[in-house]
Amino acid sequence: MDSKREKDQDAEFEKITAALLKSRTGEFDLESILFLKLRSHGIHDLGCVGECINLERLDLSGNNITNLAPLASLRLLSVLNLSANRISSLEPLRSCDNLQNLNLAGNIITSVESLHCLQSLRKLENIRLKDNTYNYTNPVCRNTSYRAIVLEMFPNIKVLDGERVVGRGSDLYQLCKDIDDTIKAGLYKNGQLIEHPDCKPWVEDSYWEIKRSNNAIIEEAYKQFNDVLHECRLLNNRAIHVISQTERSMSLKKQPKQYAI
Repeated sequence: MDSKREKDQDAEFEKITAALLKSRTGEFDLESILFLKLRSHGIHDLGCVGECINLERLDLSGNNITNLAPLASLRLLSVLNLSANRISSLEPLRSCDNLQNLNLAGNIITSVESLHCLQSLRKLENIRLKDNTYNYTNPVCRNTSYRAIVLEMFPNIKVLDGERVVGRGSDLYQLCKDIDDTIKAGLYKNGQLIEHPDCKPWVEDSYWEIKRSNNAIIEEAYKQFNDVLHECRLLNNRAIHVISQTERSMSLKKQPKQYAI
């Protein structure tokens, strides 16, 4: 009996329904939902999620999603996590004008042409197609020119795959790396190491690789912390609203009854 009940519950999660959204968020009106997290529920059909037209943050990572069509109506969506799904076409995201942060790591996006539909999203500044922390990637990332092509396609991008490419710290990082590469190049002539007893690299050989890995981990931790913090604020606002309604209801009950004479 218990196994049958669990199976029925899993079946319910295969498609996003109004009942599922209301039970997960506590909101009766779908248009009132601002933040939604449905990680690892086995979802393959987005169902009525497009009716949540005021959604700002949506996490659907770790599901079996292939069709993004219902997301086309989410014009206010700013943060979208679709990592670890089975997505190959991003066309419906073309109309998500407010999108700023998009995580697509761990899908089946095969070419940079699949990303062309995102070029009209002027606010998009953070794209992730691979994530070394969880070993997520996409076939397009195997292209040796992948990073350069993506940065050229999206000149407004600040963070790509967890690594900051513009903004605070990025220019200094690149400058230091260029200096280090120049120093190392000066130590070789015709492929042979030249002995310079007073000239040594200023950092270890593996310094830059370790730095990039750490940046990716820190970026992911920062993103997850912000998600949790945002959810806590929403819960706090909802609690304040409920308390206010309860107090108002109690005060009305305490008022003395008035009779017409």
